[in-house]
Amino acid sequence: MGAMIPRDIPRLDAAISQCRACRRLVNWREKVAVEKRAAFRDETYWGRAVPGFGPANARVLIVGLAPAAHGANRTGRMFTGDRSGDFLYAALHAVGLANQPTSTHIGDGLELRGVRITAPVHCAPPDNKPTVTERDRCQKWLDIELRLLKPTLRSIVVLGGFGWQSLLPMLKRNGWEVPRPRPKFGHGVHVQLDGVRLFGSYHVSQQNTFTGRLTPTMIENVLRDAGEHAGLL
Repeated sequence: MGAMIPRDIPRLDAAISQCRACRRLVNWREKVAVEKRAAFRDETYWGRAVPGFGPANARVLIVGLAPAAHGANRTGRMFTGDRSGDFLYAALHAVGLANQPTSTHIGDGLELRGVRITAPVHCAPPDNKPTVTERDRCQKWLDIELRLLKPTLRSIVVLGGFGWQSLLPMLKRNGWEVPRPRPKFGHGVHVQLDGVRLFGSYHVSQQNTFTGRLTPTMIENVLRDAGEHAGLL
């Protein structure tokens, strides 16, 4: 990317929103934005790559998977407008890291307190399953985001094994010493690196939250630990 590398978070977010690097994902996100879900037929979908959300000096970074077709792909904000987001933001509010428990649309007044939310893939994928090639092509954005956040970042909460596997190589590239063998993902796993601690959590997908595999108490405990480690709570 050379001279085109964004030098701050606002420029990074703008660059991500204009990305069209993965043809399959571009076709899918735009198809969904035109066809829509019946419940949202009167809304204008975002239909683009979704940038991260949260302050540029965040001390906690939450890493998910990818935008949902009728959630962030519709609203333009990570984990906004679907059940997964309802679960995550309610938990962030419960532990004191968000000013309100709901996230419905851009401009709804939601503010995160020292927390930023991102993903290794920024476009909604068919069946919520990006390919490895798509993940690898998109990783440049997370790579830059980590570099920009590094001066303030103290805790990283990773939602699910996909994000965990995507993140570890990028942490190493950005100067954090990752243990070998690489630490395995698991809910409640803590890994201390140089200056930052990783926290593993099951993803806030409906298949986890509806079945009770991930409960509000479980995610709140992880978020509280991450916030306390970062000095936010």
